[in-house]
Amino acid sequence: MGVPQPIQRMTASEFSAWEIDEPERHEFFGGEVFRVFAMGGAQREHVAVAGNIFLEIRQHLKGTRCQVFLADMKIHVQATGDLFYPDVFVTCHAGDLIASLEMQHPKLIVEVVSPNTATFDKGDKFTSYRKIPELEEFVLVDPHGKSFEVYRRQANGTDWLLSPGQVGADLWLD
Repeated sequence: MGVPQPIQRMTASEFSAWEIDEPERHEFFGGEVFRVFAMGGAQREHVAVAGNIFLEIRQHLKGTRCQVFLADMKIHVQATGDLFYPDVFVTCHAGDLIASLEMQHPKLIVEVVSPNTATFDKGDKFTSYRKIPELEEFVLVDPHGKSFEVYRRQANGTDWLLSPGQVGADLWLD
């Protein structure tokens, strides 16, 4: 997450209308606007990891009604009003598959963390994401630590099971 922008507080709908004409991407959290890349973009390793995950998932989903998206598509968390650009996500929801700017029903979200974003991605962002009823899996990939964490929603709908792993181990997603 970037640096808070010197912009007045706004609603999610005001943010969505405002951001359309902005040259940079922003996320909206707790009524505040944050520049996604406050310092010139993502690092090569981050982009490569996200791209590889996207390609693997895309191949896996071939022939299904589900679609995978990479970095430039927003998720709107209706319960909180927050809007984020996950690194990779999958949706199978009919409404999302015709949406053009924002989706609301991801089944899987993957965030590739950096030292600057890890705390927010694992904390406040995941707390917001957990309010999406359709979300079944949330994955944090740490290219620097060569590890990943898979959080799976349990049958009761509120508990999440953590399955950690290291690079070289198989990563199974439902």
